[in-house]
Amino acid sequence: MHDTYKHKGLRQQLVTLLKNKGITNDAVLNAIGKIPRHLFMDSGFLDHAYQDKAFPIAADQTISQPYTVAFQTELMEVNRGDKVLEIGTGSGYQTAVLCELGAKIYTIERQQELFKITSKFLPKLGYRAKKFIFGDGYKGWVEQAPYKSIIVTAGAPFVPKPLLAQLEIGGRLVIPVGENVQIMTLFVRTGLKAFEKTEFDEFRFVPLLEDKN
Repeated sequence: MHDTYKHKGLRQQLVTLLKNKGITNDAVLNAIGKIPRHLFMDSGFLDHAYQDKAFPIAADQTISQPYTVAFQTELMEVNRGDKVLEIGTGSGYQTAVLCELGAKIYTIERQQELFKITSKFLPKLGYRAKKFIFGDGYKGWVEQAPYKSIIVTAGAPFVPKPLLAQLEIGGRLVIPVGENVQIMTLFVRTGLKAFEKTEFDEFRFVPLLEDKN
């Protein structure tokens, strides 16, 4: 698994692009500058790994556009030691960004193929989630709740109530909501049954899958 000077140079160009697109959190930018995104992708896409684009991965899923990863992560306001729940491990790239920020991550993946690949691959790169979970992201992971922040990396047709319930007071849920096009939405828990909601730009995600069994 090689990470060359060329790759590092391309990452710095990507960081500059993200800054120009409005990402201001230095910790997020530094994380993206460190992580070898090309290792998370099929070898056929290696020449495009540091473009600001989404690309296909296994199980008909995608690795998110770097700007999307940075935007969502910035909204989370992650501090070292925060307990974070990630819905949709996918390629593991977003997980790696959260690891670089020092979060304690519990990450759920619905696609068994991706779960098997990523739960083995990430530790090889030195990125160790507290737990990799194969399961239904709509249900969250109540065993470790409450969480400082929850991130959903797939398009949700509605906001799952268990995710709101598993936030601590002051906690933040970042979730793209919508069918074909999603509105990036932030919920901040301000009380036992009180939430502040803020909507941002439109994004496109693969759908968040629900276990119908």
